[in-house]
Amino acid sequence: MSLAIVFPGQGSQAVGMMSALAEQYNVVKDLYVEASDVLGVDMWKMTQEGPIEQLSQTENTQPALLIAGVAAWRVWQAEGGATPSLMAGHSLGEYTALVCAGALSFADGVTLVRDRGRYMQAAVPEGEGGMAAIIGLDDDAVKKVCAEVAGDDVLQAVNFNAPGQVVIAGSANAIERAAGAMKEAGAKRALPLPVSIPAHSSLMSSASAKLAERLAGIDVQLPTINVLHNCNVSVATSAEQVSANLVTQLDSPVRWVESVEKMHADGITTFVESGPGKVLGGMIKRIVRGANVACIDTPQALQSQLSN
Repeated sequence: MSLAIVFPGQGSQAVGMMSALAEQYNVVKDLYVEASDVLGVDMWKMTQEGPIEQLSQTENTQPALLIAGVAAWRVWQAEGGATPSLMAGHSLGEYTALVCAGALSFADGVTLVRDRGRYMQAAVPEGEGGMAAIIGLDDDAVKKVCAEVAGDDVLQAVNFNAPGQVVIAGSANAIERAAGAMKEAGAKRALPLPVSIPAHSSLMSSASAKLAERLAGIDVQLPTINVLHNCNVSVATSAEQVSANLVTQLDSPVRWVESVEKMHADGITTFVESGPGKVLGGMIKRIVRGANVACIDTPQALQSQLSN
């Protein structure tokens, strides 16, 4: 079995996530306690009790999901799960992968992504940016519509998640104009996402600059397990390249389809999603027909995959 462990990004959070694993494996709650001490916020309480509006604030979502992904990975390791050939993560999930692969310490990882969330929120005033999922239109058609309706605003295709599923980001006005234009171009749906941050667009350039400064003060290592990066669909060859890729990632598209295709071409046959939910698994099944996909966010799902 050639295995990749993949880590989800924002959108996979839910109140009560990781509770089933935590009941059976102490490492899960212990990790949330460790993160809470570092962040000065009770992350377990927020994760379990919400409200979802608080958990979905970017500066909270990012560390909450990183903790969840690392926790599931540590349970996987403790239970004798196989060491993967590759790791990858969708946007924020790339940071989780780098923590699990030893490039970042856990404490540095959770504080870094909390600050990343703050930089992203500060880059564009509340209500002036947005994102929307375009369903049923190919990549080139989405890019063409973005170019046609952007005008003086920013409007870009930023997440290439699966065939016929592209997320656009930009100014709120441009997102609104794009919804109708995408449908006219043949999209089945244009769904505004419940975020006010135009992530991975050029509007994040000020956040990228702050992130670069922040990373300069962090001890980044070359991962012990190869991590495929979102921005260039490649594995970094130095610690400096890891940091540079994280900076580039923030205002560049997430090339998830290409990343999954690359992993498959490199011999990966099984993808295990480490963290809450099955969002990435669903995307991967659409990208690579017949791929073995599993999640490990409950004891039953974990044991099922360990026994394969």
